[in-house]
Amino acid sequence: MDSFFEQFPVVFKALNVGFLQTLKLFAVTLLGALPLGLLISFGTMSKNKVVSSIVKVFIWIIRGTPLMIQLLIIYYFPGLVFNNPIWGGDEGGRFVASAVAFIINYACYFSEIYRGGIQAIPVGQDEAGLVLGLNKSEIFFKIKLLQMIKRIVPPMSNEILTLVKDTSLARIIALQEVIWAGQSFMKGSQGISGAIWPLFFTGVYYLVCNGVLTLLLGRVEKKLEFFK
Repeated sequence: MDSFFEQFPVVFKALNVGFLQTLKLFAVTLLGALPLGLLISFGTMSKNKVVSSIVKVFIWIIRGTPLMIQLLIIYYFPGLVFNNPIWGGDEGGRFVASAVAFIINYACYFSEIYRGGIQAIPVGQDEAGLVLGLNKSEIFFKIKLLQMIKRIVPPMSNEILTLVKDTSLARIIALQEVIWAGQSFMKGSQGISGAIWPLFFTGVYYLVCNGVLTLLLGRVEKKLEFFK
């Protein structure tokens, strides 16, 4: 018990540093994937069949393969195939590579949610907008956007909560996120070896983070209830 109280400050500090990396990856992924997903959804709905076909195949590949494989390919492919390790070997490079992989992956999932939300809006609203003299861009942003948001919040919330947990996959390329930090104390980090309790303690971070997000997303959903 004494060793636990001696180890706790060291472990707590390391887990906080790791969780900060987790939160950074989560935030960067959302900032990149949300707008990119919307652009990709426009590509899938393009009237140009070549464009829509290419985008749909790309989405099929990304959604049909594990994120872990995508992380490994994006991080190692340039160095192993082109002898050009563009990400470098430091923590910053691993973070950027992880962010790129996560943004592409989640943008493809978000794009399908966007597409479903847009296509669920009655066509008559486009026709009404055209009668009022609005162009397609104005119809989308002034008439359809908030209605789309109302429809996509529940499925988007599920993906966002999943993203929090998926950030742990970044440890496959040695990004030092919170689970990496917890697991390191099993291997002898900072003079602590064979301690498994820090790894279990990492679950508390995910529970608290997802709990806060669940409350926030629930409030957003309630504020949009006036769109029936």
